Amino acid sequence: MVKDLTEGKPEVVLWKFSLPMFISVIFQQMYNIADSMIAGKFAGEKALAAVGASYPITMIFMAIAVGSNIGCSVVISQYFGAKEYKKVKTAVSTTLFASFILAVGLTVLGLIGAKTFMKAVRTPDNIFFDASLYLKIYIGGFLFLFLYNVSTGIFQSLGDSKTPLCFLIGSSLGNIVLDYLFVAAFHFGVAGVAWATFITQGIASFLAFFTLLFRLRSIETEGENEKFSFFMLKKVGYVAIPSILQQSFISIGNMMIQGIINGYGSAVIAGYSAAIKLNTFTITSFTTLANGLSSFSAQNIGAGKQERVERGFVFATAMAVGIGIPFFLLFFFFGKEMISMFLSEEAGAALTIGVEFLKMVAPFYFVICIKLMADGVLRGGGEMAQFMTATFCDLVIRVLLAFLLSPLFGTQGIWAAWPIGWTISMILSCLFYFKGKWKIKKR
Repeated sequence: MVKDLTEGKPEVVLWKFSLPMFISVIFQQMYNIADSMIAGKFAGEKALAAVGASYPITMIFMAIAVGSNIGCSVVISQYFGAKEYKKVKTAVSTTLFASFILAVGLTVLGLIGAKTFMKAVRTPDNIFFDASLYLKIYIGGFLFLFLYNVSTGIFQSLGDSKTPLCFLIGSSLGNIVLDYLFVAAFHFGVAGVAWATFITQGIASFLAFFTLLFRLRSIETEGENEKFSFFMLKKVGYVAIPSILQQSFISIGNMMIQGIINGYGSAVIAGYSAAIKLNTFTITSFTTLANGLSSFSAQNIGAGKQERVERGFVFATAMAVGIGIPFFLLFFFFGKEMISMFLSEEAGAALTIGVEFLKMVAPFYFVICIKLMADGVLRGGGEMAQFMTATFCDLVIRVLLAFLLSPLFGTQGIWAAWPIGWTISMILSCLFYFKGKWKIKKR
C-alpha cells in the first residue's frame, strides 16, 4: 500500500511509518552480525579478520546503493506529497534504468580491482586470500544489492515501509540459515559467508522489484508517463550524487582508518571487526530513523506543511535517544560479553581491543543521533550542500585524528577520533537545521 504522510498527527504518522523500517534494520544487522559471529566461532579468528578487513571496501559499494536510495526517495516523496503522480512514475522508471547501468559498471570495476583494493588497505598476508575472495563474491552480487536498495527507497517514498520489511525479514533469516549451513556444516569458510549473502540478497531484490512494478500500476494517472527523462535524472541526481558522495567519502575515510588498523595485525583487526559490527548496528538504527524522517519531511515540504516537519524532527530525535540508551548500557557495561559472541576465549588480545573501542564510542551515541536526525530533515528539504558540509567535517576530523593520534596513543588514539568528529559535526548539522531554507519553501 502507498501512504500519504502529509495527513494525520505527525508523531503518530512518523511512528507508524518508521517502526517497520526500524524492525527491518534489526533483521538486517542480525544477519550482518551473524556473518561475523559464525565466521569467528566456526572458521576462526583469521576468518573474522578477513571479513573485517574487506568491510570498509564493501561499504563503499553499499554507500553508492544507499545514496541512490536516498536520492530517488526524496524526489519521489516530494512529487507524491504534491499529488503529481505522473511525475512519480517517471521518476521511478528513470531511476531504475539509470541504477541498472550504474550497478553493472561498478560490478565490472569491482571485480577487476578487488585485489588492488585489498592491497590499498594494507591487508596482512595471512588473511589476504580469504579477504579478497570474500570481496569478489560480495561485489558479484552488487546488482542485487543496488536493485533492492533502490526499490526500498521507492517503497518508502510512497509511504510504504512494511513491504520492504517483509522481504528483509525473509532475506535475513535465510542468510543466517545459509551462513550456518555453509560455514559450520559444509566448512566453506569465508566463501560460505559471502555466498549466503549473495543468494539471499538476490532472491529479495527480485521479489522487491516485481512487487514494486505491480504496486505502481495501482496508482492511476491520466495518460502515459515518460519512461525516461533527462530532466528527472538530473533532479534525482541533484540529491543522489551528493548522498552517494557523502556515503562514499565516509566509507573511504573508514577504509583509510582500516589501513591504519591493519598495520597492528590480525588480532587487532578481529577485535575491531567485532566491535565495529556492533557499532554499525547502533548507527544504522539511527540512520534508518533519519531516512524515514527524510521521506516524511520531503512529502510535507512538497505539500507546503513545514510545521509538521518541525514536530517530526523533535519526535524522531526523542525516538533515537530512546533507542540509543540500551545500546549504550550494553556496550559500555557489558562490552566483554558482547565481543565474546564473536570470538573464543583464546582470542584475548582481540577481545581487549573490541571492548576498548566500545567503551570509547558508546557514551557519544546521544550526540550522533541528534546529528543524523537534523541531516534527515536537510536531505528531505534538498539542502545537500549543508548536509554534505557537516558530514565531511566529521569524516575529515576522524581520519586526521586517527593518523595523528595513533603514533602517540596506539589504538586508543584511533578510537578517540570518533567522538570528537561526531560532536563537531552535530553542532554544524543543528545550526544548518535551525537556519534551513526548507522552512520557507513553497508547495
